[in-house]
Amino acid sequence: MDGTRVPAWPEGVRRVMAALRQHGAGHEPVMLEVAARTAQQAADALGVTLGQIAKSIIFRRRPDDEAVLVITSGDRRVDEAKVVPLVCGPQQSLERADATFVKAATGFSIGGVAPLGHARPPVTLIDAELFRFDVIWAAAGHPHAVFPLTPAQLRAWTGAPVVEVTVR
Repeated sequence: MDGTRVPAWPEGVRRVMAALRQHGAGHEPVMLEVAARTAQQAADALGVTLGQIAKSIIFRRRPDDEAVLVITSGDRRVDEAKVVPLVCGPQQSLERADATFVKAATGFSIGGVAPLGHARPPVTLIDAELFRFDVIWAAAGHPHAVFPLTPAQLRAWTGAPVVEVTVR
């Protein structure tokens, strides 16, 4: 051995790796040389279409402060008005979550929010637009980490309903 130390995976990536193993994924996350904090950055780094990036949008449900995760295609924008009736009761509302809330609620920083391995499981919705693709790529707990999966795996592994919540 040459004495060089292999760097440890970041803690968020280790949680995602454990979740992938639990679901029998058979592969580990890929660490990109560049940060992929946005769907466009991830698509460029991977050489895939923007739509193949499963972007994670976190909302804060009020007044119970539950995290709501909407996973959608990188080329789509979430329509909050479509999300509210799916996850909110009569006395509840949604707001975009700030970085502090995202980190506290999910255990991930913005740009690395994975669909799996959360500190506390969020209320999760999967947008139907992801099912246009055979393979999609999701963040793996760090802005440099991603992993491939199918939309069917995403649904099976999260147990989340598939809904239409984007603006066309």
